[in-house]
Amino acid sequence: MKTVGLIVEYNPFHNGHLHHFTAAKAAVGADACVAVMSGNFLQRGEPAIVSKWARAEMALSVGIDLVIELPVPFACANAEIFAHGAVSILDRLGVVDFLCFGSESGELEWMRLLAKTLADEPAAFTRYLKAGLAEGLAYPVAYAAAAGQLMQDMGFGRIPIDQPNNILGLNYLLALERQSSPIQAATIKRQKAGYHQETITDSRIASATAIRKLIFDAKGALQELASFVPPSVLEILSREFASGAGPVSWEHFRHPLFHRLLQLTPEELSRHHEIEEGVEYRLKQAVKRVETVRELLSQAKTRRFTWNRLQRMLLSVLLGLGKDDIARFQLKAGAPYARVLGFNETGQALLHRAKQSGRLPIYTKVRDGIHPMLDLDIVADSLYRLALPNPGKLPFTREYRQAPIRRVSAAAP
Repeated sequence: MKTVGLIVEYNPFHNGHLHHFTAAKAAVGADACVAVMSGNFLQRGEPAIVSKWARAEMALSVGIDLVIELPVPFACANAEIFAHGAVSILDRLGVVDFLCFGSESGELEWMRLLAKTLADEPAAFTRYLKAGLAEGLAYPVAYAAAAGQLMQDMGFGRIPIDQPNNILGLNYLLALERQSSPIQAATIKRQKAGYHQETITDSRIASATAIRKLIFDAKGALQELASFVPPSVLEILSREFASGAGPVSWEHFRHPLFHRLLQLTPEELSRHHEIEEGVEYRLKQAVKRVETVRELLSQAKTRRFTWNRLQRMLLSVLLGLGKDDIARFQLKAGAPYARVLGFNETGQALLHRAKQSGRLPIYTKVRDGIHPMLDLDIVADSLYRLALPNPGKLPFTREYRQAPIRRVSAAAP
């Protein structure tokens, strides 16, 4: 059985994701699909619009066979660490043959060459990167410029490394290279809607950014969403919103976040992951003048510190995630476990194989003390549930009680 791996967020799942999933299986001739998915907080440092359980259910409803959670320290990190953690899970499960990702270019060759070149961080690249950072460029911009210059030095023309899915794709290939993984890579060209595109220009395909904007602008009403998501996803979103389990945004965390920012001293803030170069003082000053998280981000943003980087800083403050914690997690070693969110019959067979031949523990039930990183996932889930419009009873216990979602059949959408 050939198996393709996907690295996803599904915030929320839409028709573009469906195209990626079906095209990925077709491109490599896969019989099964494993998705490594971010939990309740995402790579851009923002909360998911609905919970990881609802989003895992969306994935299973369209035919994905197995959904594994990417732990918070990887899921809410820069592209390199995000990719490294997700690839390590796919690799160590021992059942994945291919990794297929979306990209703006739809081309693998230049990415493969650049990944091989960057795997050991050549001196020229480091020099270009430091020069860009010294000019005050944000890290992603400086990284893209340094990689582009390195390729020009090697006799190639301009490469589209400054586009978000291309950057992620390069980092997936870097992770495969550095981990000496036997997984083969493939890419699907992104169709019709750009990653950050807020406007809708197609009758069937819209970016997740545009869909979230549509949801929030309509205050959770979903009538206009039907053209852009599979019917099963629309049903799940409707159920979640009706029960008060979404839609969730940063503003739902405003009170606990502002309390933390006001309570902690600049020195205490500086001990949190991602906070550096005096940005703690900007955050302390800004929080006294604003009423929303969006205003806080706008006032703290600089050329060096991007919106996404600031969101990841705020998430570290909200979760109490310190620099010492990150050091203890040893992220370069990869993910230390696989947490199962859901599966169907084919996914159950994959799990059985992974437990026999994989190289990491697989958890379907959790408790405190299994691993510090898993403890953080549990804390993140509890905070997320407290922020819901209707958190329900016993908001701190769902992670301990929730079994993986089981879908009886891998039905087509």
